[in-house]
Amino acid sequence: VQLQASGGGLVQAGGSLRLSCPAPGRTFSRTVMAWFRQPPGKEREFVAAINWSGSSPDYADSVKGRSTISRDSATNTVYLQMDRLRPEDTAVYYCAVDLFNSGTLYRDARKYTSWGQGTLVTVSS
Repeated sequence: VQLQASGGGLVQAGGSLRLSCPAPGRTFSRTVMAWFRQPPGKEREFVAAINWSGSSPDYADSVKGRSTISRDSATNTVYLQMDRLRPEDTAVYYCAVDLFNSGTLYRDARKYTSWGQGTLVTVSS
């Protein structure tokens, strides 16, 4: 199933963006969902993850305190609210789902079974 992230764009440093990624259907209802990003010329990196209940999300140190991951269980949509954006946050952001896991939050991209098309976030200084 193809996921589609949206909400990216061009924003000035200090600004905010909210990314969203719907994962419709019961298949995704009790799964771990996550956000990764790939900065220009760099490897994909973990940003945040959330379990099916939405409790105790995990964040990369680089975004902790500036970003909030959440999910809407009714629509199986995962969100990433990013505040106080910095130029180093510039990247293509991807949502991911681990179809076989509802609780353990992994930072390893290889653990995730379904990926969405990315959305570009560009932060200008």
